[in-house]
Amino acid sequence: MAEAADSQGMTPSPARRWFRRTAALLVGAPLFAGLLSATAAPTADAAEDAVSGQSVQVSLDSVAPTAPVKSDTLTISGTVTNKGKQAITGAHVALRVGQKLSGRAAIDGAAAHSASTSSGDGAELSDGPTVQFAKLATGISQDFTLSVPVAKLGLDEGGVYQLGVSLSGQTANQRYDQVLGIQHTFLPWQPEAVEGKKSQLTFLWPLISSSHLTAQTGSDAQQTPVFADDSLARDIGPGGRLEQMVSLGKQLPVTWVIDPDLLATVDAMTRNYKIKVGDTLVTGTGQDAAKAWLSALEAAVQGEKVVALPFADPDLASLAHHGRDVPGSLGHLQSATEVAQKTIDTILHVTPSADYSWPVEGAVDPSIVDVATSAGAHNVIARSDSLRDGALSYTPTAARPIGGGANAIVADARLSTAFQADMSMAGGSTLAVQEFLAQSLAITLEEPEKQRSIVVAPQRMPTASQAQTMAAALHALDPQRWTQPLVDLSAAAAAKPDPLATTRTPSANAYPDSLRQQELPLDAFQDMKSTQGTLDRFKVILSAPDRVVTPFGNAINREMSTSWRGNSGGAQNYRSGVQLYLDGLADQVHLIQKSTATMSGRSATLAVTVQNKLVQGVDHLVLRLQPKSPTRLLLGEDGAAIGEQPVKVDGDRSQSVKFTAIANANGPVPVIARLYTEDGTPYGEPMEFTVQVSEITPTVMLVIAGGVLLLVLAGIRMYTHRKRSMARDESGGDDDPGQPNGSAEADPGQPSDPTPDTGPESGASPGPGEKVDH
Repeated sequence: MAEAADSQGMTPSPARRWFRRTAALLVGAPLFAGLLSATAAPTADAAEDAVSGQSVQVSLDSVAPTAPVKSDTLTISGTVTNKGKQAITGAHVALRVGQKLSGRAAIDGAAAHSASTSSGDGAELSDGPTVQFAKLATGISQDFTLSVPVAKLGLDEGGVYQLGVSLSGQTANQRYDQVLGIQHTFLPWQPEAVEGKKSQLTFLWPLISSSHLTAQTGSDAQQTPVFADDSLARDIGPGGRLEQMVSLGKQLPVTWVIDPDLLATVDAMTRNYKIKVGDTLVTGTGQDAAKAWLSALEAAVQGEKVVALPFADPDLASLAHHGRDVPGSLGHLQSATEVAQKTIDTILHVTPSADYSWPVEGAVDPSIVDVATSAGAHNVIARSDSLRDGALSYTPTAARPIGGGANAIVADARLSTAFQADMSMAGGSTLAVQEFLAQSLAITLEEPEKQRSIVVAPQRMPTASQAQTMAAALHALDPQRWTQPLVDLSAAAAAKPDPLATTRTPSANAYPDSLRQQELPLDAFQDMKSTQGTLDRFKVILSAPDRVVTPFGNAINREMSTSWRGNSGGAQNYRSGVQLYLDGLADQVHLIQKSTATMSGRSATLAVTVQNKLVQGVDHLVLRLQPKSPTRLLLGEDGAAIGEQPVKVDGDRSQSVKFTAIANANGPVPVIARLYTEDGTPYGEPMEFTVQVSEITPTVMLVIAGGVLLLVLAGIRMYTHRKRSMARDESGGDDDPGQPNGSAEADPGQPSDPTPDTGPESGASPGPGEKVDH
């Protein structure tokens, strides 16, 4: 009835609905549980599969010999580490010889999957060595060593073979033998010298460092240098990066590529030098290390090929993409190139070649080539991942013309980047050496009848471990079975170019964005221009300009250094520090501020003081005084409105410069004083003061005083005359009575006193018509 009701579309009762839902749940519960089980099982299997082949890390710490011959015994040492979550039982390490790789591209592919199993791994050597581990707990590492006569490897004709070391074993979930970890490497197999022409290999050995010297120097006669820190002392000390580069390089067939700034900096350390720590200076302690390093380097490069980079290794790409828009920037490259050869010759006593430029990572475009060759370098060290030869089935000779009289020395990208990874662990170093050897053999085997010149340009500043790895790789080529060293870069540059090799410089759009983002910005070159302008204005007044021009010129070159890539903040701080220090020195020559000068009279002398706090004297300056109201005050001796006087001040002295001033009116007159160089360029900041012209002057006071004195003397004279006249009048009655008024007749031989010309002082009454002023 329930079914009939449902079929007729009738609404079931609540009891029926509850019954049906409960039944559905009871029936569906097992099915749902089964679905969950089915879903969970593949997930667990997938997780276990992910562990399989990945749970054990195999590290190959050494392969010896790196390029064996038939009579050798190959020994491989390393470490296995259980990185999984399950213990491994019944484990063993075995050797696998894979297939012969068909060329450089095949080597690249194998290197990209060096820790993954593949169909080309080959089987374990049937009678090869193994190392057993009963149990390998999670997180535990075990060392191993496998040794096998090369004759048992089953190697055929010469070439590059893939070599694998695998760990096989069981886990709790999968109790059957399986490969749980593998590491591939390469075995270059060339027991005899190649039947043809060996590749000529030129390896660049760079001695380059970041900037350590500041622009600041001491005020003593030796100009004690000031360093930003003492890290260079560690680099050139025992075991340091640069110490390793020299000690390893002297035993290798390499071309030395040297930044002269590094030599100049280390040479400065051989004497007293200071380290800047906050606002204080402390004495550096690297003199002995500096002397030892320079001595070892000088001995190493004697008779060897040395290439000089422009001073401080300027960033050519930044100059090309940004610096050319700022006038004067290319001039710094020219000066850096000119000083390079002289610096190396002076310190190392060898004559380097300065005919090479080296853009960052060998990446070029037309503007970079133009800048690189603008200072006289005809050879640009590029790289094959920039100048690509995609149409060729072989690696061409490095040298090739690229137009405009310039040559590109195209370093092989694979060989040049082989040592850029972390080489501090033995596993990374071993793989790098084996891959380098494999690639070099593959190059030769591409066209054994065509001899080619191959150049390797590694990273600019290798670490100590990277340098050791490079040295190991080069020593492995000592038997010269497929390469021969060509240590002279000039010979590589002069090699006959391959006619099929590309000579077209890539466009600006092809320049890598990753490198462009690291370039010095336009603002950096504007800062350099500003600093150079300050230096140009400053040097013309100095009695010993070289004490300033040399350190600041070098500092500006360091501001363009390639070593600032990836450190934009450090580059900005360095530029700011140079500018601030130069401004501080220039401000040591200044006018001493005065507020008011009182001018008591129409004509007077005004004095303005110039102070020189430098240790050297200054000259070729002009002090100019200019009133804001030239009609009220003249300052030139010839009545000119503007006064000018030459200035010359000894070191640590002040000089008072005097001007003749002529006032045409009373009251305050603002005057602007400013220093200028002899060519009329303003120097320093102007100084304004007020000249106060007074109405009562010393001259007027003298005139008034003189007038008063004359009046006083005249009064005294008249008073004396009056007293004598009165005395004669009183004694007149005793004289001859015939005279009227009792007065005596004047002696014609004695002139009488003059008659007073004023009424009050005359004893007679005025006559008719005479006017008397009261």
